[in-house]
Amino acid sequence: MTQTLTAKDSKSAAAPRRRSGGHNAERLAYLFVLPALALVVVFRIIPLIWGLGYSFTDYDGMSAPRFVGLDNYIGIAHDPVFLDSLVNMLILLATLPIWIGLPLVLAILIHQGVPGGKLFRAVYFFPAVLSSVIVGAIFNVLLRYDGSFNLFLKAMGFSAVDWLGNSSTALFSLIAVQLWATFGMSLLIFIAGLSTVSAEMLEAAKLDGAKLLQTWWYIVIPSIRPIIEFAAVVTTIGMLTSMFGLIYVLTAGGPGTSTILPEFLIWLEQGKMNRPGYASAISMVLFLMMAGLAAIQIRIMSRNADI
Repeated sequence: MTQTLTAKDSKSAAAPRRRSGGHNAERLAYLFVLPALALVVVFRIIPLIWGLGYSFTDYDGMSAPRFVGLDNYIGIAHDPVFLDSLVNMLILLATLPIWIGLPLVLAILIHQGVPGGKLFRAVYFFPAVLSSVIVGAIFNVLLRYDGSFNLFLKAMGFSAVDWLGNSSTALFSLIAVQLWATFGMSLLIFIAGLSTVSAEMLEAAKLDGAKLLQTWWYIVIPSIRPIIEFAAVVTTIGMLTSMFGLIYVLTAGGPGTSTILPEFLIWLEQGKMNRPGYASAISMVLFLMMAGLAAIQIRIMSRNADI
């Protein structure tokens, strides 16, 4: 009887110690998260709140901000340059399937063990480590009217193309350059995802006589669908926020407004036109569009996860 009571007492005494240890571990976890959370608050949340406040003011960066209500947003709705930037953004977003499909196909080929796969992986990823200014400087030489691309076209018997000086080709040239510079990151994501595909499923499909394309379409791609959807979200956000450097170096938004995107227009209004309040309103609109697109994509991802 005494031994039984002693055992019960020891268990009851150990329970608070376990709970205390759990609380300590939880506090330690919060402590590790705190520096990253502080960076997000200081460099993301607070500037976002400031930008939202400035978007309702007439502010030139020098004098005191003057509250103007929704005037900036009404001006944006009637601003032809902003509307042109939205059209350019929609054209950019329409190319998203290429941004996902190209690295996915290349990742599958490398995963299948094509000769030189490791070399291709390094070559494809290399542009991703270059800054947009360096990439822009390289293609500024290649794409100019007397550049290497046109010299090659002339050697093949074709006419030269004004890649960056023609409004019908400038935006697509920028998109192609940005795709070249960034698809290596998606490639590595897809290669990592392909390594999680069940080898037993692939072997079973092979024994059942499935062709290579059938195996990819019915087994491989469904198996990595969450990774494809994740890459789509990240790529979409990158498309809307990471092309400033290329635009600045290659076209400066021209010819006309054919390569202006909202992120570049924000800089023009802030740095060139000295209208931080108006630029803040544009940045808020861009933020809401990005948040809406991300929410739609995440909603689709969660719905597919439930299927």
